[in-house]
This record gives sequence, structure tokens and C-alpha cells, in this order.
Amino acid sequence: MARHRGANTLLRDNTPFPTRQMAILALCRICEPIAFMSIFPYVYYMVGDFGIAHDEAQISVYAGMVTSAFAFAECASGVFWGRLSDRVGRKKVLLGGLFGTGLSMLLFGFAQNLPMALVARALGGLLNGNIGVLQTTVAELVTVEKHQPRAYSIMPFIWCLGTIIGASLGGILARPAISFPDTFAGTLFETYPYLLPNLVCAAVVIFGLTVGILFLEETHEDKKFEKDRGLEIGQWLLRKVWSKGTYTALTDKDASIDEMQAMLEGPGSPTYQSTSSSPTLCSSRSSIAEPPPFTLEKGSESSTVRSAFTKQVCLNIVGVGLLAFHTISLEQLIPILMSHPESTKKPELPFKFEGGFGFSTQKIGSILAVQGVLQMIAQVVVFPWVNKRIGSLRTFWITIATYPFLYVMAPYLALLPKPLRIPGIFVLLVWKVTAQSMSYPSLNMMLANAAPSKKVLGTLNGAAASSASVCRGFGPTIAGAVDSIGAGMGVSGLAWWVCAGVAATAWIPGAFMKEERRRPGFCNVDDVDDEELGLREALDDTDSDVDSIMTLTPEEDTVNSVLSK
Repeated sequence: MARHRGANTLLRDNTPFPTRQMAILALCRICEPIAFMSIFPYVYYMVGDFGIAHDEAQISVYAGMVTSAFAFAECASGVFWGRLSDRVGRKKVLLGGLFGTGLSMLLFGFAQNLPMALVARALGGLLNGNIGVLQTTVAELVTVEKHQPRAYSIMPFIWCLGTIIGASLGGILARPAISFPDTFAGTLFETYPYLLPNLVCAAVVIFGLTVGILFLEETHEDKKFEKDRGLEIGQWLLRKVWSKGTYTALTDKDASIDEMQAMLEGPGSPTYQSTSSSPTLCSSRSSIAEPPPFTLEKGSESSTVRSAFTKQVCLNIVGVGLLAFHTISLEQLIPILMSHPESTKKPELPFKFEGGFGFSTQKIGSILAVQGVLQMIAQVVVFPWVNKRIGSLRTFWITIATYPFLYVMAPYLALLPKPLRIPGIFVLLVWKVTAQSMSYPSLNMMLANAAPSKKVLGTLNGAAASSASVCRGFGPTIAGAVDSIGAGMGVSGLAWWVCAGVAATAWIPGAFMKEERRRPGFCNVDDVDDEELGLREALDDTDSDVDSIMTLTPEEDTVNSVLSK
């Protein structure tokens, strides 16, 4: 028993972080926020150019419809793409989502009326289920729990970076015949004033698609050993670039334990054939020692998928939806607060007051850019540090406990004296980005660990993505309507306080959540009980090659024996 504890410690300590595959995944991921956020700086003007709105209020309504079309369509297809990734693999679905994003951007750039713009955005949502599939891929790449905080902070960081780049591209490149008449006047871009930013975004998507085809590895445990022509071409290109003496077929710098095992077992083993950089500790050996506790057999797939939605999984999906609703509403309410003119009426505290900061669009843009930088810092520095010390569940509890107070206090910033408004906004943004940077990754990690098996993880992440998408579709619409009602009543904080109520309801599912450890099917060596270790010990006698590389010295065996007692 002690011997296997030492062996598991050796496995854990020698499992590398899948740096290169995470980097490749990040290059594929950054294309989507760039494309998604590029429309926001000009969608208001685009709808105005359609000539269907009679006043500014109608323009805002139609612009909201355009931005919500993507979320609603994504909700309708999220579960489908998640389940498809469980069948055909993650890589194919991810690359298909990128292709759908590029096609959507091209159609949107040529849109000259509202129906075409809505169809283009909806098509992008229907063809792209990458949010859930990406979370699944990260969960399969990172097989050791100590690596999870670092891994789950990377994709939100990439999203923040992409939103900054996308918003900048959309603002600079839209209507180029007006902004740069010497270059673009009389060209195609004068007829289609919003085509240029979409062409640039489509080019970025093509780049991400190419990187994915050539270098992204499959992580689905049943599909990762299949022949991948794109990956073979990518490795051929790498051999041409680097000399034979410096190129290695391993995609991470340090070989993981299962790769060393494969070298000893020889080319006949499935592990030897894998080129995966993810340290899949349950390759050929664990398929004997640890049969998956959760399988998808023919004829019983539907019942198996239904049973995958355990209590903890459902609580996580509900939590994702509630979090998405009030955080996307917050994204809309902050610019409204900053753009509303200052009130000349005397406030009737505590609730009846009006007005905002009266900031210019340029100032609002600068503040939102600073917000993106703050969020990247919080995502990479604050979240891993906090999560490592208190765990995912406590991190999530802290954030959902503070959200309602954030919403209650925010509208009162308009009552601050002018010298204190910028510091007040800064405090609000730091609070906001810190809470978002800790809440979403914590939920994603808990959902991955609560999944009964990797075989249904794509389906579960697809359901969570659909829950988030439908709430993101309704959030801005409801928040905008409530804000209009509040403005008519002279209560500018009404929408904020409604969001505070929604955020408080997230306490209910949060109170019943539990932080589960990764199941044996995920091959996590950190949490294996004594019975499982005993089973491994009995079966490992037949595996002499692997056993030989894990043999402990007498000193290690003595120390582990004492610790086990």
C-alpha cells in the first residue's frame, strides 16, 4: 500500500503542465472574442444606417436584438455541440465552431438590412458551441488538480485580451471611407462600411483555424489515438523548420509518466501511438486497472446521459445561468451609468435619485479598456492564488456573497462629488473584475470535477453553456427595460437593485453545492482511496515493465510505510 502511495506521488510530481497544448488552444480561443466584440463599437451606427428606426430608442432596441441573436442561437445549439463532441471528438467540433465564426463575420460585414444582420449573428451562435467544448478540452488536458487553477485562469484571460483587441479593431476599422477617405473613398468599403473589420476578424479566425488543424491534439479518450492528418502535416512542418537534432515528437518539453511507460511497452501499445501532450495517466494501463465507472454503451446512451445530470451538476448549471444573467446585465449598466447626464434634481434619499457621470464616449472607452487590463491581472494573479489556498467552492461562495452589495452600492456613485467619481468607478471596476475572475473559473472547475466521466463532459459543459447563453440573451433586454422604468420613476438605481436580487438568489444553489474531487475515470492521482490502491496493487503484478520504473528505494519504502501507518 505504501509502495503505491509512493508511486502515485512520483506520478503526481512528474506530471507536467500541458503548456504547449494550452498555448495552441489559446491561439484558437482568442479568435472568437476578437470577432465577437468587434461589432460592439459600431452596431449602434450600423442599425442607424439601416434606416428602419424612427428615433434613438428604437435604434437601441434593434441593436440589442442584434447582440442578443448570437446568445439565443448559441443556447439552442449548445447541448447539441457538446454531445457531438462526446461522439466525434473535441478537435472537430472546435474547428467547426471556428469555421462558423468566420462565416458569420463575413455575412455580417455584407449585411445591409436588419434581417440579414440578425441571420448572420444567429448563424454564428448556431454553428459555434465552443464555450462548452473548450471547458471540456481544458478538463481533459489538465489531469492533476493542482494544475487546475492555473489552467482555468488562462481561457478567461485570453477572452479578456481578445475583447480588448476586438473592440479596438471594430472602432478603428468601421466606416473606413469616413475615417480614412483618401484610402477607402469610392471603394467596396464605402458601399459596405462595416465589411473591413469583419474581413480582418475573418482573417484572424482563419489563422486560428490553421493553427488548430496543424497543432491541436484530440483530448477525447476514445478518439485521441485515431489518425490525424492535420497533426501529421503540422509535425512534418516542424521537422522542416527545426533540425533533426533539436526536434522532438513530444509536444511538451518534459515527457509525462505515461509517455515513459509507452516507450518501455513498445510501439504496439495505444499509449505509444498517442501524440497527446496532456498527461493522460489512464492510458493503456488504467484501462485494465480502472474500468471507467461510467460508460456510454449502445442502446443505453440516452439513459446514461440523463444519469450524468447529478444533483451537483444541475446545481452548477443553475449557478452558471444566474451568474451569466446578472454579470451580463452589469456589463450593460456600467456604460449607461457613465453616459447618463448629471442630474440637476435634488436627490430624495435613500432610493429616489437620478443621473449619472456624463462621461464622453472617448472617456468611457478608455475606462473600459482599463477594465480589461484589470481583469487580465485578476485572472492570472488573483484567482490562482486564492483558489489554491481556499478551494473552488469557498472562492465561489465569497464572490456570490459580495455581488449583491456591489449592485446595491453602484448607482450611489453618481452622488459622489466630482473629484471622487473616478476613484469610485475604479473601486467598482476592481470589485467587478475580481469577482468575475474568481466566480466563473471556480464554477467551471467544480463542474468538471462533478462530472461522472469524461465521456459525458462535453454534454454537461454544453448544457452549462446553453444555460449561460439564454441568460445572457435575456439579461440585457430585461435590465434595459427595468432601467427605462426606473428612469420614468426617477429611480435610476432600480435596474441595479433588481440585479442585486437576482444575484442574491444565487445563494440558494450555492448553499447546496459541494466541492467534489476528481473521479477515477479522470485518472487523478491526488485522490485515490485505499480500496482503489489495493485493486491497483493486485493488478500491477501483471505489469512488470511499468512496475519496474516505479520501484521505490528501500529508504522511500520505509518512509512511506511509516506515513501510511
